Amino acid sequence: MEAFIHNTNPARVVFGAGQVQRLGDEVERLGCSRTLVVCTPGRAEMAETLSGSLGSRRVGIHAKARMHVPIETAEAGRAVTRELNADSVVSIGGGSAIGLGKAIALECDIPLLSVVTTYSGSEMTSACGMVEGGRKVQHHSPRMLPRVVIYDSELTVNLPPAISGPSGFNAIAHSVGSMYRQSSTPMLRLTSLDGIRAMASALPRIMADPSDLEARDDALYGAWLCGMAAGSGARSIHHKLAHVVGGSFDLPHAESHTILLPHSTAYNADVEPDAMTAIADALGAKTAPQGLYELEKSVGTPTALKDIGMPEAGLDRAADEAMENSYPNPRPLDRAAIRVLLENAWHGNPPVTV
Repeated sequence: MEAFIHNTNPARVVFGAGQVQRLGDEVERLGCSRTLVVCTPGRAEMAETLSGSLGSRRVGIHAKARMHVPIETAEAGRAVTRELNADSVVSIGGGSAIGLGKAIALECDIPLLSVVTTYSGSEMTSACGMVEGGRKVQHHSPRMLPRVVIYDSELTVNLPPAISGPSGFNAIAHSVGSMYRQSSTPMLRLTSLDGIRAMASALPRIMADPSDLEARDDALYGAWLCGMAAGSGARSIHHKLAHVVGGSFDLPHAESHTILLPHSTAYNADVEPDAMTAIADALGAKTAPQGLYELEKSVGTPTALKDIGMPEAGLDRAADEAMENSYPNPRPLDRAAIRVLLENAWHGNPPVTV
């Protein structure tokens, strides 16, 4: 067995239908008494209902979270936290709410608790990207790792299929990246592959019947495992490209991950044959890139960057930015190959090795 270093992120996980009712108990367990709840504007009513168990410990609801966490949004959340003298923050929602909660926890040095309503996996990481000066900048700190994560499948039943699908592929992307030799460990391989299997099984069932609570449970289980893979810090050309097109062109985060995933996987296919075989087996496919692409088509998620607002004129800029401050990747970065990758993703073509 090859040598490896494995880090485990110490988040407390509360899993199961109806478990959001434990939120007040979890805040009390941390010894906190002044909790700020954060969410997106569209989740304000849900956040008020779900945080009811906090009682007098809830000092406010800040429904200002935004996609990609613009630095102005982060600063506004931090200001409210200080004004209310909050000693803890609860995020209710998906990646946008979790990101704002992380931004607050980072600067205000207070514990973060996350009530998860999508499959992004961000709740299991100590990293957060924030848009500063028109670009997405990655921040890393143990202070951003949620102390408690609540996975309650009842909260995802009303998540529309159009959001459930991309959110699930966002999670799968974390597991794919953690399979590469540069960051993989025996534990990561186990959790990553089980996460891929669970999510690949759950998504078609959710599309067929969004109210299928067992499928929603399986998807959250997959999201947890894929999130642990993300928490390992595994990054590659895929995450770099997703951050570039999302942060620089203000494209939706989960959809960007979804569309790019088969193509970024194909980019590394020749240098990671063992990972590709394992991923393909988990998908029940002949090859990993094609299996991901076919699963996306069967689930009905977007497969072309042009369909989510990426301007064709921006492809050269995206290729240039992908070469700057690059993330570790098993295959050396080749600007010409990345440009072809982006072109194929823009058109929605099947993935090819370039």
